[in-house]
Amino acid sequence: MTDTARARKLADRIQVVVAETLQRRIKDPRLGYVTITDARVTGDLREATVFYTVYGDETERESSAAALESAKGILRSEVGKQTGVRFTPTLTFVADALPDNARNIDDLLDKARVSDAAVRTAAAGAAYAGDADPYKSSRDDDEDE
Repeated sequence: MTDTARARKLADRIQVVVAETLQRRIKDPRLGYVTITDARVTGDLREATVFYTVYGDETERESSAAALESAKGILRSEVGKQTGVRFTPTLTFVADALPDNARNIDDLLDKARVSDAAVRTAAAGAAYAGDADPYKSSRDDDEDE
């Protein structure tokens, strides 16, 4: 087993190599505006998972996924050339869910802002239900005696 620092370094290098190769060498018309967001390598350096996002609608995402799968061999050979490891890791491409999660969090934050504004407006004209201090304190008892 290798240490995690080496796996992390290799993952960072794979991310850069795949991004540059997609930009310069892959001329597939199905490939849309793809951004490589992250890469992770297993501890034995045999498998690499590359996370990507695609700017566009669902059809562009599907066509870009197909283009990445067809270019997997070229990308793996380029990773092998530029990293110099004994065994070139197999590449697996996974669509990153980060943009969807960020959009969901933004929607939830907007709902919370609207709810907070409604509570703030309701509290602006509100008054206490009873006296200003409905609780007796020990000082009041001492003063009465």
